Amino acid sequence: MALSEAIAAAFALLLSGDAALWRIVWVSLFTSVTGLALAAPLAVLLGYAIAVHRFPGRRLAIWIAQAALSLPTVLVGLLLYLVLTRHGLLGGLQWLFTQRGIIAGQVLIALPVLVAFTLAAVQAADPRFAETALVHGASRWRVMLTVLYEVRFGVMAAVISGFGRVISEVGCALMVGGNIAGETRTITTAIALETSKGEFAQGIALGIVLVAVALAMNAVLLLLQGDASTAGGVS
Repeated sequence: MALSEAIAAAFALLLSGDAALWRIVWVSLFTSVTGLALAAPLAVLLGYAIAVHRFPGRRLAIWIAQAALSLPTVLVGLLLYLVLTRHGLLGGLQWLFTQRGIIAGQVLIALPVLVAFTLAAVQAADPRFAETALVHGASRWRVMLTVLYEVRFGVMAAVISGFGRVISEVGCALMVGGNIAGETRTITTAIALETSKGEFAQGIALGIVLVAVALAMNAVLLLLQGDASTAGGVS
């Protein structure tokens, strides 16, 4: 099939509302958003805590958070597979080859991204934000919320980067999910499968959806940043 024919067939699939294709998209979005939602609160708290507190091993914690950004997702999948397999530590959960297993993998993949970006954003914040809040008698939780609000766009960038990492990864989803049609087949695992079969139309269609989701997420961030600049008097 020529490239032009494959692209035309891909758009035809998208516009026809092909049930199998949109089921794949739904599984990807559901597992990615759920995993990100579970990872974000803990990751933001950890990133903030590492940034503002001085404790033994702090530099080691920063090094681990930053080094984990380059951790191959297939390795995360391998380790999680060994833990979730029948004789593994968490084998009793029976999460292997399920959406729950994929979500667990997405949490592990998103955590270091969110921690590292939040850490960087808080470290770059003006220390006067926290000092002013303390002078006015704010509690530690209130100070944290004040600082996080001031660096909210950095935190939002962390969330978007984390989402991009989890929805585009293939290694962990393939190993832990098993690429089961209608259940654990995600956009990336489906693209790999369809390409290996020579079925390029569905692969291209799913690739278009993946790019569209990434562009939409970044467009939202840009719009919010633009609104903030306008509110702050920046032309």
